[in-house]
Amino acid sequence: MVRGGGCWVAPAARLSAAAGLLTMTAVLAAGPTYIIGPISDLSGSCSGQNAEVEQTVDPMLGYVYEEWMGCQGIAFARSIDGGITFSDPISLPGSVGSNVNSWDPALAVAPDGTVYAAFMLAKGGQWYPVVAASFDHGVTFSQVTSLVPPDAKNWGDRDFIAVGPDGVVYVTWDYGPNRTSITFICSSSGSCAFGTGDLNVVMQKSNDGGRTFGAMVHVSPGFPASGGDSAPLVVEPSGRVDLLYQGYQVTNPTTYTLNPAYSYFTSSIDGGNTWSTPLKVGPEAGTMSLAEWWIDGDIAMDAAGTLYATWDTQGTNSDGTANDIGWLSWSTDHGQHWSSPVQATPDTLDFPHIMEVTGAGSGVAYVAWLSDSNPQGYALYLRAFSVTRLALRSHTGRKCLRGPVGVAW
Repeated sequence: MVRGGGCWVAPAARLSAAAGLLTMTAVLAAGPTYIIGPISDLSGSCSGQNAEVEQTVDPMLGYVYEEWMGCQGIAFARSIDGGITFSDPISLPGSVGSNVNSWDPALAVAPDGTVYAAFMLAKGGQWYPVVAASFDHGVTFSQVTSLVPPDAKNWGDRDFIAVGPDGVVYVTWDYGPNRTSITFICSSSGSCAFGTGDLNVVMQKSNDGGRTFGAMVHVSPGFPASGGDSAPLVVEPSGRVDLLYQGYQVTNPTTYTLNPAYSYFTSSIDGGNTWSTPLKVGPEAGTMSLAEWWIDGDIAMDAAGTLYATWDTQGTNSDGTANDIGWLSWSTDHGQHWSSPVQATPDTLDFPHIMEVTGAGSGVAYVAWLSDSNPQGYALYLRAFSVTRLALRSHTGRKCLRGPVGVAW
């Protein structure tokens, strides 16, 4: 056995599965158990690179939808048998061209079954989200809406999308009015992070099924120098919008220099028009470095309304070596208070731990991360967590995560 995060956990068993970040929904599991199924190669017919797959599930029909960077743009495929088989991939309208000009897919399903597939697009000197809508459960996407900003040379990045119980569509994205303020820190083994920049989290919403979207609302305070980016969100049954974002400290509002980031939670009870004062989640776990090139942070809600947040930090071990650790925190009062962070990743090696979380039954969540901390290369890991009777406990009685299952490809 090995020890991680104050809890005894089993070493990872390695299995084969398809590449991509795994997302399961409450409709698929009501308790902390899971079975890893066989490989489904969704992108085999797409030439070129295929990456950054996102998944969502229609809770009424059980249909599984996948969207990724590929097929010379943004690709989409669906399964009507619970993920056993998938349709041939299609290219989303408005994305065809290259994986350079369209990126960062995001998916959501409305209560009426409408599928919303979003992505970022670079066109005419502007970077902005595009939302394609399907009214036939992913067979075709007949409606495409571009959220074009007012600035001729803006910066834009990572979109997220969610749909409320009333059908309102919410899109968050990273936005800056002046792209020349952005400088990059690029990794030889990954993508790029931001050294400086007018980073801000903004939100736009649609009240007419994605046909039109309203003006930007500034979510992270301090626009245009808020330092906020990467803002996944969930919508509660009451309509409250809960959001987690990565917040860097802007140390100079002229040059937009940045300090390392924390995760911040904020919420809106008026449909995204105004937002609560951001609250740091798990600050005692440490910070996210400027060189962190991956999309960090996720938020989810279980069947009882408990919120879960995941992220990873970069720091230093007691012997002076560098580390990277994935964390989980939860809230049972709509984000007003958050638990102390629990270490979700058994290892603390200095490799990316790209975290995701999804809620299941009451008090249960599934935590996944993608990492190359194993010498064999990148693998996807999954753990079940419970804040109640289903939790594994250490001798100190603290909540723990079940042992991880490694997924390699």
